[in-house]
Amino acid sequence: MAVKNKIALVTGGSRGLGRDMALRLAEKGLDVIITYNQRAEDAQQVVAQIEAAGRKAATLQLNTGAIQSFGNFTDQLKTTLSKHFGADHFDFLINNAGQGGYSPITEVTETFFDDLLNVHFKGVYFLTQKLLPLMNDGGGIVNISSGLARVSMPGSSVYGSLKSAIETFTRYLAKELGARGIRANVVAPGAIMTDFGNARLRNSEDLQKTVSSITALGRPGVAEDIGGVVAFLCTEDARWVNGQRIEASGGMQL
Repeated sequence: MAVKNKIALVTGGSRGLGRDMALRLAEKGLDVIITYNQRAEDAQQVVAQIEAAGRKAATLQLNTGAIQSFGNFTDQLKTTLSKHFGADHFDFLINNAGQGGYSPITEVTETFFDDLLNVHFKGVYFLTQKLLPLMNDGGGIVNISSGLARVSMPGSSVYGSLKSAIETFTRYLAKELGARGIRANVVAPGAIMTDFGNARLRNSEDLQKTVSSITALGRPGVAEDIGGVVAFLCTEDARWVNGQRIEASGGMQL
């Protein structure tokens, strides 16, 4: 009987960090399903790259802040697993999808707070809950946090606090899913030059200089600095890494 390839699901895999994660997972020999929110064409380009490298790939639309849509998404995922991969379960869940949001504490509105809450914590919590029955035992979950859960930068109080919640949630996942052999870990990127937050870092030379000055390796990060760390956590090489936070920040504010 042929051994089936392992399958990873990457939310927000059409661009930025998620795109690099998807490509690096494929390099490790995994088949990949990526989700996108609005940019279907970008997602399809990632799928094409993965398929050109000899792995299977598929894409699904998902707004991770729309919790009420998760039932329909799960149904679509089941169909995709069967149709494209000949499977009824997948192995690794990478909760990467996110959005930026910056505001001083004195100006945070409830709407601003709830928008970030739904995407960065509530959505991650309930999507994970919804998908656990579709995960194979012995697989893994990688949640994406941020250096801002450790380092405080003005304007990021909501985002940083929610990422701290994700880190706590991850430890609970590791504890409760251990009996199934499912590992749960956190990757916490530092400041990365992507489209995130309207490309706030990439578009500001002053901000890049500031980040460089507080980073031991002397530069801001790029997407290619992160995907390999996530891919590693989805391999047998990381089988004994569980409940851990791995910061990939180049040594920011050590």
